Amino acid sequence: QVQVVESGGGIVHAGGSLKLSCVVSGLNFRIYSMAWFRQAPGKEREFVAADPYASPGTYYEDSVKGRFTISRDNAKNTVFLQMNDLRPEDTAVYYCNPLRGEGMSGGRFVPKSSEYWGQGTQVTVSS
Repeated sequence: QVQVVESGGGIVHAGGSLKLSCVVSGLNFRIYSMAWFRQAPGKEREFVAADPYASPGTYYEDSVKGRFTISRDNAKNTVFLQMNDLRPEDTAVYYCNPLRGEGMSGGRFVPKSSEYWGQGTQVTVSS
């Protein structure tokens, strides 16, 4: 049984930092590309960042480039999201997901999320 557990959210002032963690069990973590998504109130879930398992590069949604960094520790089945210079518009519930596939379209990374979701972790940024 696959389990996804996110942690590390909280309340910060604009300009602050948080580091999210996500532990995945029940699958071969090393051969999965991992991604972070977020969902703000009243909005659809959106892609934030991805760490493909088979390539050295990482991918980010435009609004978080230069502020967020995704990384992983395969020995601990854990993926991280370091978030710096947080803005009120970053307020959302953050989820990680072991992707079932991925692609590129028009130079943009296209994640294909799997059915494996955790409960998410709330990030609130005050102005």
